Amino acid sequence: MKENIMQKLRLSSNQKGFTLVEIAIVMVIIGLLIGGILKGQEMINNAKVKRVVKQADEMRAAVMTFYDKYGQYPGDENSTLFPPGDTINGNNNGQIAGAEAFGAMSDLALANLITGTYNGTSNLPSNAFGGTTQVIWVDPGPGNARHCIQYTNLPAETCLEIDTKYDDGIQTTGSISGSAAYTAGTIIPNFYIVF
Repeated sequence: MKENIMQKLRLSSNQKGFTLVEIAIVMVIIGLLIGGILKGQEMINNAKVKRVVKQADEMRAAVMTFYDKYGQYPGDENSTLFPPGDTINGNNNGQIAGAEAFGAMSDLALANLITGTYNGTSNLPSNAFGGTTQVIWVDPGPGNARHCIQYTNLPAETCLEIDTKYDDGIQTTGSISGSAAYTAGTIIPNFYIVF
């Protein structure tokens, strides 16, 4: 038994560990992998931000195309004759307000100006960050009621980036604004881009 223990001790003393060069190579590989992952996440986030801005442009173009074709705003129109298949009417007062925002999405989809199926009463398109998107008559700042593209649940960093790049970077003024301060790490409940 004593001989077995001595034999095991001799074997374990012959084992070699990693050299400093091998450890350094492993550390470099790990660093490259982490750097690649972080860069990939940054690229995904940049793509989402660009998608939010593009979605506003697409929504604006769809609403104006509808208006040019039918002479009324989607959701606010008061005729079941257009677009074909429409069953929901607004009050035709020139404002897509309240529940008319749901009807607007249904009208735009029925007119083949946006993709998706909307029931006109409860569902809206989603944005790149998982919230919703709609066109609505709203007052994003004191006394400035107007049509806006309204996004829900965007990260504050995204809102600040868009506001800074396309407007004045101030949450309470300009043609782009948010319903809360752009505090890093928070979610902005409502973010507005003037129509």
